[in-house]
This record gives sequence, structure tokens and C-alpha cells, in this order.
Amino acid sequence: MEIQQRIEQLRQQVQKASYAYYILNEPIMPDEVYDRIYRELEELEAEYPQFISAESPTQRIGEKPANQFVSIRHNIPLYSLENAFNIEEFAAWQERWQRIVSRQQFEYVCELKIDGCALALTYENGILVRGATRGDGFFGEDITQNVKTIRSIPLRLNLENPPPIVEVRGEAFLALKTFEQINQEREKAGEALFANPRNAVAGTLRQLDSRIVAKRRLDFFAYTLHILEKDDIDVASTQWESLKLLEQMGFWVNPHRQLCYSLAEVEDYYNYWSKERIKLPYMTDGVVVKINSVALQQQLGFTQKFPRWAIALKYPAEEVPTIVESVMVQVGRTGMLTPVAKLKPVQLGGTTVSRATLHNSERITKLNLHIGDTVIIRKAGEIIPEVVRVLPELRPATAEAFKMPTHCPECGQPVVIDEVRMFCVNASCPAILRNALIHWASRDALDINGMGEILVQQMVEKQIVNSVADLYDLTVEKVASLPRMGKKSAQKLISAIAESKNQPWARVLYGLGIRYVGSVNAQILTEKFPSVEELANAKITEIESIYGIGRKIAQSVFEWFRIPANQSLIARLRAAGLQLASQKKPALKRGRKEKLVVSGKTFVITGTLPNLKRNQAKALIEQAGGKVKDSVSRKTDYIVVGEDAGSKLKKATELGITQLSEAQLLEMLKKI
Repeated sequence: MEIQQRIEQLRQQVQKASYAYYILNEPIMPDEVYDRIYRELEELEAEYPQFISAESPTQRIGEKPANQFVSIRHNIPLYSLENAFNIEEFAAWQERWQRIVSRQQFEYVCELKIDGCALALTYENGILVRGATRGDGFFGEDITQNVKTIRSIPLRLNLENPPPIVEVRGEAFLALKTFEQINQEREKAGEALFANPRNAVAGTLRQLDSRIVAKRRLDFFAYTLHILEKDDIDVASTQWESLKLLEQMGFWVNPHRQLCYSLAEVEDYYNYWSKERIKLPYMTDGVVVKINSVALQQQLGFTQKFPRWAIALKYPAEEVPTIVESVMVQVGRTGMLTPVAKLKPVQLGGTTVSRATLHNSERITKLNLHIGDTVIIRKAGEIIPEVVRVLPELRPATAEAFKMPTHCPECGQPVVIDEVRMFCVNASCPAILRNALIHWASRDALDINGMGEILVQQMVEKQIVNSVADLYDLTVEKVASLPRMGKKSAQKLISAIAESKNQPWARVLYGLGIRYVGSVNAQILTEKFPSVEELANAKITEIESIYGIGRKIAQSVFEWFRIPANQSLIARLRAAGLQLASQKKPALKRGRKEKLVVSGKTFVITGTLPNLKRNQAKALIEQAGGKVKDSVSRKTDYIVVGEDAGSKLKKATELGITQLSEAQLLEMLKKI
């Protein structure tokens, strides 16, 4: 496979997995799979630096937070950890940090890596005031009310004289016994079962009703302590002391930690728990190793993505045998035929697996796959599991070799072979149309609420939609004529389709489904070409000259706009009123008054405001050049006060900080 194509494929896999994990909280692959494809992407980019682009997941920490909760900035970034998959890789990491800081004596703290969801907890004067998800590492979601339902998280620190501001990091998780009870209750209620404990934790933390969270009985292990305002308080000088202090504060700290004085002791700890972890009442997928000395941690600092003083030593991915019962061939929105093995269901990585990708005809030939074969599968490198190898010695005598079809399984038209891939090039193929419509309505594209796969299937079967442009000609009567679609539901769908006309040009471009143009590429292209006319008339050399856009993407975009049917589609979308050009944002007028009153000033918001939500008030202040903090200090310039203001107002009053009502804040902003 061409190197650049493989890099692009890996990027798309990582981005999709990151979005599902960090935004939707619906993981689509185990951590070990994500780690492997991320590692392969890092290695390829290191070997071929000419293919590194700004859109690559390796150039950033993660994805943006979801918008169902208020987005908040972390006091201290929640960096992810670098991974090692064996002791040799751990030794290489040790050698790297020792080249930076020569150290004759050092200690490691080894802790079990709990398979759950990271949380950041903020305590002011010993009281829990905020609980947030990791999000992208810089911004997370405020889920304080849900966090307060977790009984192993103290609402008040067990300290007589607590520091002004304490930040605690840790992992929310579910005990296996509790997880099983939850699934039993859901099964009795006829609800879908959670695939694994981490999935259940993620879904629980994002519940809007904290009463549901309380019923799920989540637990929490604390593992990091930050004292942000010390006020001459003695702070732990080692990670080991920090863990003891966390226990004193009232947190549950994992008891299976160990202080190690050499690589050999780390290896012993790792090997011991690789076997013993199956006896634990919760899931763990590796060991976290941290340099014990806080001073040494500070010397080493961070890379762009990881702390240099800590690493996750992961356990290897699981492989299991199963039987191929049949092979189905799927047709995607680009017309590409993908063979998928239907398997005898088997447990793999905490989930039940009943199918696995076979990639393409070349892969099937190499495997010499027969229906009825016993195969080894694993979740590595793909969103769905893949077949690693066949065990021919277990092949039944009657087993028949599988061969890819010469005609499209959906429309019956002959397929076209492009290297090892097969394509249906029939623009009227129902499978291509169905997938194009589903892609158009997806969250990252036009985000048409209520337009799911079943409804799309009905639209195509009834032939009321033959292209995405036909969606904008639909009427309530046409939609209501479909099975199980009443007039009220039809009206909601028509309204959602109408609202999609307001989606920006970048989303429309992504929704068109041009091969190799993902959501990030679409954003990059629309920044350079702010209208469809400019992009359609661009030369290949102009497109590929953009940082992050290579030759293959440029050629694909250029050729797409040369096809008459696509030109007609653009004309129909324009006539329907979709956004095919970027909207220019009016420049923010900034005057002398702003510089004096708002710009650079620090605000704190407390209590419930009469009209504005807290995130709305924050956005207005930041748009005007101000900064919004979560805690009051001597550096605070203004405190915006609403109803039921708490300890922040008391501290602001003691410090003599100027108080503003919502009306006074808005009046101040009007003068800008």
C-alpha cells in the first residue's frame, strides 16, 4: 500500500476513534487497538516527514469536548501518557529521560492503569467546587453534579487547614460486579447492554440526570495531586508522598502501588500483574510508571503531548480463534467493495465480536480463506476486528474458497478494479446512494437530526430521493407516506433538513463525500478557497500547494468538480439555498474604552445570572478581550454576581474586588 495512502487511512481511523472516545463517549475500539494504530502513524510520519500535516492527530492532544455540557478550561492541562508495549520500549524511554537529566539515583512509582475515565476535581478551601472530564486535555466538560454522586470522591477534604485551591486527578471506574448488576437490570428492562465497564462509565458520566448517575454506583481512584495556591503550605516532594496525602485527604488510592528502585523491579511488577490482574474486581490494561521525585519531574517537563517523567506500560492486545460462517461484501458511498467475514460470536477485548474485516481481494488471496475456516482475529489497526491468519489444519473437507464477486452485489453492474480494490461505478447504485445520504446527514456534515439508516433505506426503496439535492425538494406529505412516519415526525424531519441549509461551507464540502476529503481537510480547503466557485476552478497545483493537502487529495477534488453530474448537484444545492461560500465575520470594533475596562482584565462569575448562562457570559467577556477564571484571587479585577452566590463572593468582598450584576456587565460590554 502506498505510504501516503496508509498515513491518510491511519489518520482517519485515529480521528474517528478519538471523536467516539472523547466526544461521544462511545468507544469503537479497545485502547490497545488505538495505541497500535497511533504508534504506526507516529512511526510512518517520523520516517516520512514530508507527509506530516497540521491535521494529523499526532500534532495535537485530542478532540474538542462535546457541547451538551458547559466547556471549561482545565487549571492544569491533562496530558495523555506515552505508551510502551514491552520492557525494551520502557528501557528506551528511561534512556531518553536520563540523557536530559543525568541521575545516578532515582525511584519509580508503579501504579495499576485503571480502565475507566479520567476526571479533574477542583477544591476551594477544602470544598469540591468542580468536576470535569478530560476532554481534549485543555478543555473538558463540567459534570460537577454527576461527580458529586460518586461516594469515593469526598465533598470536603479531610484537612483542618486545607490549601486555598487543590486539583486532584484520578479515574472514575465501575467494579466488575457492579457492572454485571447494571447490565442485568438493563436486560430485565429491555434496554441495550453496555459493552464493557469503561463504556458504561463514559455513558453514565454524560447523563444529564444526576439521579441516574447515583444509581450506577461509580467509584474513583485518585492518582495525582496539584496544590495551586500553596500559601506557605508544605507540599509533597514525591509522588509516593502525594499518594499518601491523597489518602489523608479522604480519597481512595489504589493499594497495589509499589515503589521501585530499578528497571528490573518495574519489570517484576509488570509481569506479576499481567497474570494477577484477572483476580482484580475492576479492569486494568497496564501499569503507569512515574518518576517519584517531583523536582525531577519539573526538570524533565513535557513534550508537546506527554510528560517526560511518566509512561504507560501496556499489556499486549488479545487474539482469539473463531470460525468463519460466511462472507458478505459491503458497498460504501464511494462504491468500494469491502469483504467482511461473519463469524461465530466470540469474546474479544471485553466485547462480543461477530464480524471482522477482510480488507480486499488481495488480503483474501494471501489468507487463502475458505468458508468454515478457523481463523485468528484481533482488534488491531481497524475500527472493526480483522482476521490475522487462517489455521488451515482445522479446515473442513467440504470448505469452499471465497472469491470476490465480479459484479456489484447491490445493483448487479460489473465492478472496476483499481489495484487491489474493487469499485462499483454505477452512480445509481442503491448502496452508494444510501451511504451518500447517511454521510450527508451525519453529525460532522449537515447534521440532519432524525435521518437515520432505516429512514434512508425507505427513501431509496420508495425512490423519493435519488441524490442529496432531492432532500431539499421533500414535502411533509412525501415523508409522511413512508412506513412508520406520521405527519408530526415528517414535519420534524423537514424542519431539520431546512435547518441544514445554515451549515457552513466547510461542512457542505465534507458532506459531498469527495474521496480523501475528511472533515479536517474540508476545513483547510475552505479556508484557502472560501467559495465553491474558487475551489471548482482551482488547478491541481494550487490545491496541493496547501499545507496538509497532498497530490492525491488535490487530484480527487479536481476530478470531482470536472464531472457534469457533480456540477449539476452543486447548481441544485445553490438553488436550494445551501451555504457554498464562507460567511465573513464582522471585525470586532475595539476602542479606548475597551482597553481601559475589559481587555486583559480578569473576571470571575458566581451564582445564577438572571438571563445569561454562565458559558454565554464567559463567551461575551472573552470576545471583548477579557479573561474568565474559576477562582477568586488578588489578581481578579471583577466578580459578576448572580443569585445564590457562594464562597467566591465572600472572598471577593474580603479582597475588595469590584462587583458587577449581569446588567452592569452588559452595559460595560455595550460601550466597547
